[in-house]
Amino acid sequence: MRHFGHIAPEQRQRLFYREPTEFTADSPARLLSAALGATLYSPATRPRLAEDVVKQAARGVVSMVLCLEDSIDDADVTDAEANLVRQFAALDALPDPDLPLLFIRVRAPEQIPDLVRRLGPAVRLLSGFVLPKFTEERGIPFLEGLSAAEAASGRRLFAMPVLESPELLYLETRAATLDGISRTVDKYRDRVLALRLGVTDFCSAYGLRRAPDMTAYDVQIVASVIADVVNVLGRSDGTGFTVTGPVWEYFREQERMFKPLLRQSPFLEGRAVELRQALLENRMDGLLREISLDRANGLLGKTCIHPSHVAPVHALSVVSHEEYSDAQDILRPERGGGGVLRSAYTNKMNEVKPHRAWAERTVLRAEAFGVAGEDVGFVELLAAGLRG
Repeated sequence: MRHFGHIAPEQRQRLFYREPTEFTADSPARLLSAALGATLYSPATRPRLAEDVVKQAARGVVSMVLCLEDSIDDADVTDAEANLVRQFAALDALPDPDLPLLFIRVRAPEQIPDLVRRLGPAVRLLSGFVLPKFTEERGIPFLEGLSAAEAASGRRLFAMPVLESPELLYLETRAATLDGISRTVDKYRDRVLALRLGVTDFCSAYGLRRAPDMTAYDVQIVASVIADVVNVLGRSDGTGFTVTGPVWEYFREQERMFKPLLRQSPFLEGRAVELRQALLENRMDGLLREISLDRANGLLGKTCIHPSHVAPVHALSVVSHEEYSDAQDILRPERGGGGVLRSAYTNKMNEVKPHRAWAERTVLRAEAFGVAGEDVGFVELLAAGLRG
């Protein structure tokens, strides 16, 4: 699989200075964590879940979470587990299935080894588990269950803990909770692919819900938690993890609205302004601002609950030609001693030592999402992603 792999090769060549790399579920964890992109959640109760997975993969989704937790009713868990087993078997029966990375969000630690056992040979399609309301106390049993399931199945399985507990939100317990989470994920570092933020649960603790014209960063109590999580768990000194952006709750069926515009050439033949206006009228401006703020605050990838969010997340994850040029200049071997240099775009100064960590992250993102052509911007990438 690869990002923008659902569009024609000749179109990718026109859009990208450097195309996204291909990867598989067995690729190195460092690449997979950067390449998660828009991780699409789906309730495990869906009767045509296997068909949905195949359809979303064909539309550019590279990671999905099949949820047994908050997205389904408590009374439906047993049926949802059985449905998951059936749907994985259906996917496993497909000839050479082109599937996204698949994760299961569980409720209890004992579900992990039980589901791995019940999946049988179809476990080869599973990349791991999403662990809810993660703290040190609650998280260790989940991670122990995952390690046991991995040993029993012979399949590499990753964990994606969700940081969403009240202990992490409340000021009086936040520092101790973060310290415990840090100890736990460090102990199981090889198994933790990324950390996910559960901002909806944070808002729930105070009866809040952000409006469609507001980002998570406009809700100060939420922004403070994000900042502290990145401070402790997102460092670039080798101790940090990939932290993904929070869910965006609002959607409309934007693809239907955009289709008249997207029937144009890949570069829209001057209709970029119309497409951007359609985005704004479709109340997607809040999502676009939040994705940009995610990256500015050290987050990569995003939890998504609607397919219409996938293309904007991926388009804004592509590295611009200017960013890539700066990163390459900073990382040249002869720059190892430091110094300051003018950017090739002659609009900024690049300081080699302070900007090195940024450059390394940028090059990794470029490997996962590609580098846009010099004159290619977000609108063209979004149009290509939606058009497929």
